[in-house]
Amino acid sequence: MSHGMDACAMLGAVETRSVSPVFVGRAGELTALTEALFRATAGEPQALLIGGEAGVGKTRLIEEFLDTACEQGAVVALGGCVELGADGLPFAPFATALRSLRRRLPGELTAAADGQEAELARLLPELGDPGGHESADEDSTARLFELTLRLLERLAADRTIVLVLEDLHWADASTRHLLTYLLRTLRRGRIVIVASYRADDIHRRHPLRPLLAELDRLRTIRRIELARFTRTEVHRQLTGILAAEPDPALVEEVFERSDGNAFFVEELVVSHEAGCAAGQLSDSLRDLLLVRVETLSEDAQRVARIVAEGGSTVEYGLLAAVARLGEDELIEALRAAVGANLLLAVPDGDGYRFRHSLVREAVSDDLLPGERSRLNRRYAEALESDPSLVRADERANRLATYWYHAHDPAKALPAVLRASVATRKRHAYAEQLRLLERAMELWDEVPAEIRGSLRPMDYAEAYPPCGCDPETAALTYLDLLAEAAVAARLSGDRDRALKIGKMALRLLDGGDAQDPLRAAWFWTEKARLQSNLGRGDGRAEIARAQELVKGLPPSAVHAVVLVGAAGWGMLRNPGPDALAAAERAVEYARHVKAESIELNARLTLGTLMVAAGDVETGLAEMHEVRERTTALGQFTEAARAHINISSALESLGRSREAVELADTGIRLARTYGLVDSVGWVEANRAESLLSLGRWDETREAAERLLRSATSTKPRGSASLRLAQLAAARGELDAAGRHLADARSVYGTRDPIPQYTLPMAQVEIAVAAAEGRVADVRTQLAAAERGGFPPGTHRYGWPLVLTAVTAEAESRGLPAADEGRAEALEAIRRSVRSLAAPAPVWIAYGRQVSEELARAEGRETAARWAEVVAAYAPLERPAQLARAQHRLADALLVEGGRREEAAALLREAHATAVRLGARPLREDVELLAARARLSLAPERRVPRPPEPGDDTFGLTPREQDVLGLVAAGRTNRQIAEELFISPKTASVHVSNILAKLGVAGRGEAAALAHRLHLLDTAL
Repeated sequence: MSHGMDACAMLGAVETRSVSPVFVGRAGELTALTEALFRATAGEPQALLIGGEAGVGKTRLIEEFLDTACEQGAVVALGGCVELGADGLPFAPFATALRSLRRRLPGELTAAADGQEAELARLLPELGDPGGHESADEDSTARLFELTLRLLERLAADRTIVLVLEDLHWADASTRHLLTYLLRTLRRGRIVIVASYRADDIHRRHPLRPLLAELDRLRTIRRIELARFTRTEVHRQLTGILAAEPDPALVEEVFERSDGNAFFVEELVVSHEAGCAAGQLSDSLRDLLLVRVETLSEDAQRVARIVAEGGSTVEYGLLAAVARLGEDELIEALRAAVGANLLLAVPDGDGYRFRHSLVREAVSDDLLPGERSRLNRRYAEALESDPSLVRADERANRLATYWYHAHDPAKALPAVLRASVATRKRHAYAEQLRLLERAMELWDEVPAEIRGSLRPMDYAEAYPPCGCDPETAALTYLDLLAEAAVAARLSGDRDRALKIGKMALRLLDGGDAQDPLRAAWFWTEKARLQSNLGRGDGRAEIARAQELVKGLPPSAVHAVVLVGAAGWGMLRNPGPDALAAAERAVEYARHVKAESIELNARLTLGTLMVAAGDVETGLAEMHEVRERTTALGQFTEAARAHINISSALESLGRSREAVELADTGIRLARTYGLVDSVGWVEANRAESLLSLGRWDETREAAERLLRSATSTKPRGSASLRLAQLAAARGELDAAGRHLADARSVYGTRDPIPQYTLPMAQVEIAVAAAEGRVADVRTQLAAAERGGFPPGTHRYGWPLVLTAVTAEAESRGLPAADEGRAEALEAIRRSVRSLAAPAPVWIAYGRQVSEELARAEGRETAARWAEVVAAYAPLERPAQLARAQHRLADALLVEGGRREEAAALLREAHATAVRLGARPLREDVELLAARARLSLAPERRVPRPPEPGDDTFGLTPREQDVLGLVAAGRTNRQIAEELFISPKTASVHVSNILAKLGVAGRGEAAALAHRLHLLDTAL
């Protein structure tokens, strides 16, 4: 409780920010905020966005709410987005808010950050040293975000925290991304997050616009839009400001001029009190905002202009250095500006800021061009002379901004490059990219001798910064492009990364041979990006990179190129070439002592070894990588090990082990904030759950993945799992929708077997269920043309089984006769190309073989019994139940084993019901009904069959008609053959369709063949 009172004390200094002593209107909005506070105190996190035009009263509403929060004992942390020229400081509002929490809850924050201080120091440097350069990855930012979320949840576990972020319209990209992450994932703790923004600044291309659209879709977030005051509310505001009843003419004119904008009302009052009579108030909005400034002394006006150009907040020491006034004169000038409600002292520091940003913008806009450059130069020179004038975490960015706006490229370029390194260390890659693009803009304007003095500012992963000693060689423009390309990729802007890479390759065009390592690195990056964006498979780019490094001494780039080639082959053609590339990548990485690249290559190598049949060696290699990367703290690669191992286990039919390992991988990924890795492991887990017959869990996992996946491939896998599940449950429309979603995500430019083959299997299943035999054959032919490379048996066997089952089900249909022989031969060719390296695939092979026999009318109960026996020890309930159904059918056809058939059907039926597999359940029920067998759980002595028991009540004449329908005869042909009228034949056909419960002649014929209704007896 004492901390809540401290928060109130800190806020007391800012209560004079509004001129009006009376809080006017906003009763509904304040109630909404207060209700959110009460819900948060009860343990339900709350998030609210407050929008409105500049000056409409957002800050005043927040002040009133925070007063209430303080009275309730909440701990308040306030952070504002910083505008520094046209730039924002990365994570500025979060850093300010966390700094405030650290002052008020020092022990609690230290305990909440325990063990993660170095990582969280990227947000709040006071927690420790975030370290120097380290290998970055796409999960770095997500890891920081997850740790921030956990920090806030722990702090809010037993106290209410109100986190306020003002001026989101100035927010840097990293701040926007972190806020989005928190609002999407915050589920625990007594916390209220309130963010405000200027609605009138959000133009069509404003970066905040898509974020607001995304947040609108989250039902957990409440939007509050502040409207302008009514005439009555303006009257109340004027009464409060003047402490007297205002003149009606003044009320009318102020209302008309301000249009109900609360801040403009205040400024119009200032103008009135400065001597302007009603009817003579300033016509210009800028002039109106400057009235308050122009009443001040020359020194105070000068200080106001300096503060306006310094950024959102200017520290006293820095202001003194730039203003070059005596201390007494400066204090008097500041006192005058504060007394006039122009400036106010920052409550959590020793700086000053404008009371309202609109006035700051007006003052800044009033500066002359030369005056603005001169002030920025003074700021830069003062900061260079005494770096302690600003916080260490802001120093590099602010210096870069001041020199840039001073229009001094020779000074700006080195400062911008230093700021880019500092920003990268904070995982603020979007801001790093913006700084590097500024450096690219400045490059040609900087004298050659200055550029020659620059050294590589960082290392863009394995990219060779100079090809020689980085301590003596100068930074080149290509080095700059490499850093920018990596920053763009890590920030999620892959399109921009690809464009930068193409720019570099154009510069290298024709000169690849003179700079082969750099060229090879850019070609490898291009291959990766094109694949990630679905714009190609990257094969040509990888081949070009391999050609460039051929014959060169081992290097990190060489190893990366080989890893890229091996990875390409692992996904698309896991054969000898890919295996050899992986082995050489390991060798080269070891030679140059690049252990992170080596571990990456070893993981790919182990995956390829499993695909090649060297199962135990490959699994052992992958497990060693998993253990080593975990020990080294390389958690992104450790998570990738869990992804690849769980996938390999599934390919071996060891689905339960795969799920267990995936669970471990998800825990690891979540612990270290590897959001993208969670999606990949979750996708593998859902696949194994489907195999194990845990279909409800599969649906839950896939739907969760759809909501949370940050990469396209896991999102596509989620849709694919839902499509497979829907097809297995007979939900054909849903299967089609989910399949279309998966296809749109995967695209068509980079066909990868682990995606294309399962999609083809679903397509075949839906076509078969709808009786589209021709489409089944078309899909099978396309899959066969694509081939079944090593390691793709896990996708090939289900596809071939679905296709051959469709052929068996359509046997006897005249429409399916044409092309049947070719289709069955295609199935046989596919079978010959599929490996069966584990018992589950041996079982699939036997089932495919017996379905082939059924398609040709030569199945036997003995061989179906072998299929059932093959599946029995495996955890494949759906496949076992389907085999049991087929065995029961064969037993009934051969006769004499009804009790055994009944037991099989009961077991298959129970499985189908548990799984929700409607097609299988209906097939079992049809067969049991035809044979008059009970599906009740308790065993019953079957009664002897009675005449007509096996014919669904069809009369002898209707059986004759059904035989002719199955042969493809028309009603007229049936009439002629049976010596009856066509009308009588039509009546018979209608009766048959009704008794069989089918919709058409084709379905009747298929059902007759499937259930042996045309056989003489069972």
